[in-house]
Amino acid sequence: MVVVGIASKIYEAMGIQSWLPNIISNSESMSKSRHDHTMDRGYINTSPAESSIIDENYISWLKEHPSAISSFQQIINTSKGKQIAVFLDYDGTLSPIVCDPNRAFMSEQMRAAVREVSKHFPTAIISGRSREKVYSFVKLNDVYYSGSHGMDTMGPAPKNKSYDHHDNADKYHYKTIDEEGNEFITFQPAKDFIPAIEKMLIELKERTKNIKGVVIEDNRFCLSVHYRHVKDEEYETLEEEVKSVLINYPDRFHMTRGKKVMEIRPSIEWNKGHALEYLLHNLGFDNSRNLLPIYIGDDRTDEDAFKVLRERGDGFPIVVASKPRETMAFHSLHDPSEVLSFLIRLGRWGFDNNADSILA
Repeated sequence: MVVVGIASKIYEAMGIQSWLPNIISNSESMSKSRHDHTMDRGYINTSPAESSIIDENYISWLKEHPSAISSFQQIINTSKGKQIAVFLDYDGTLSPIVCDPNRAFMSEQMRAAVREVSKHFPTAIISGRSREKVYSFVKLNDVYYSGSHGMDTMGPAPKNKSYDHHDNADKYHYKTIDEEGNEFITFQPAKDFIPAIEKMLIELKERTKNIKGVVIEDNRFCLSVHYRHVKDEEYETLEEEVKSVLINYPDRFHMTRGKKVMEIRPSIEWNKGHALEYLLHNLGFDNSRNLLPIYIGDDRTDEDAFKVLRERGDGFPIVVASKPRETMAFHSLHDPSEVLSFLIRLGRWGFDNNADSILA
């Protein structure tokens, strides 16, 4: 079987050949949609329609970006004397990429794995989605949430740090207290842009109402224009409509691109990399250098965070990719099913080694 033979080479390159029997035994009984990924451990889709991604280029790419699963012990050995902190993208990382962005649900197995990891390590989810939307998907209270590419971050109030609005930076912090008396800090560096974003949302909906398949997602601090279901011949029209809205806000907003999505974002120096830096310095530790960050993401917007970890010279950027791609990441995972396997292993290691007291 040619596909299995190629898969064998891939797994050999990744150092996890032992999973191959599971792939063969499961391949006839499992089906996948065009945009979805199964969450069963160790399974790679090898259907004829997608077998082209499993080629020599990918095998070569894996040697440069080895599997985070086969490199797990290396990652753990590097963490000696430090507190691991885990940062996760959502779409394409914790959930599969799906046709309808409102149905990008994570599996119960993935939720359990993230819950277990968060018991032992500070854990944050950094997404282009709104913070409220990500929380509605994840539904875990012991996790930091950073939505709108980090422009809306919420987590426990850091110790020995005050936000009394004495300077320009601190005016974007808000302190709240929950029903149990726990303090939380919300950081919103783009809050001044909200009125303009709300206005643009109305204008975008009006301008694109006759373009079938377009989905405009309000992420509060940015707007996502999804075009996965837009006909190819109508894409240019959609792009022009989006640009025509931006013309009215020179120097205040700009457009970025992701997987089948155009995003309108405030023109401030803030991205997932800045969000990562902010969280590293506000996780309640006196010195962020005592932390070993692990960041897992699949989108080009995650490259900003990968770059931060490279420049720190400390931490592990991990890209989720089923095809070769340019990336700043050191390691890779094939799809959300491998993210699940990695998180399960990390959570078990944290439990077995009492990771909560690693700095004691």
